[in-house]
Amino acid sequence: MKNRERIKSLRSKMKNRKGMEMVQVAILVAIAIVLGLIFKTEIISFINKTFENLNGGF
Repeated sequence: MKNRERIKSLRSKMKNRKGMEMVQVAILVAIAIVLGLIFKTEIISFINKTFENLNGGF
């Protein structure tokens, strides 16, 4: 009986951990999207300058 209870508790802990990992990933993705939207013009300008410098060298 004790072994079955241990196995059940381990399974439930693993399920909870997987759920928390998914929540953490979702939060990180949301933060990345928000930062991308906030700094959109700066990011685009940086990329354009970088490609202009690369193309200017050839």
